[in-house]
Amino acid sequence: MNTRRHVVALASLALLLTAGPGPSRAGETIPFSESAFAAAQQSGRPILVEVSAPWCPICKTQKPILAKLSADPRFKDLQIFDIDFDSQKAMLKRLDVRMQSTLIAYKGATEVGRSVGETQPEWIEGLVEKTL
Repeated sequence: MNTRRHVVALASLALLLTAGPGPSRAGETIPFSESAFAAAQQSGRPILVEVSAPWCPICKTQKPILAKLSADPRFKDLQIFDIDFDSQKAMLKRLDVRMQSTLIAYKGATEVGRSVGETQPEWIEGLVEKTL
């Protein structure tokens, strides 16, 4: 009986791991993918691209600020995409990003602002407001 439970648990885990990310909710930070980014741009959604690295202290300071802003009702439609600075070099080149802690704001397909290394909540909020 325990063996059957283990098999069912492992099968369920395998299914979850292969299913990939589900549909994104507004305000939720999701890993950057070309298809999801293109879909968000085509829908005209407000978009923020966050370029971060796990070792970056500035990025760690930005994350709670972005989480707080994404919970704000004004930004209920905002989609935040995270690009890993260490592993997604092709995307960095495509978006002309040279440093981690870069934030790029889009209103649909149009880039409306960019900042690098910003940690002041009001300045980050001002950048995100440009997406509306």
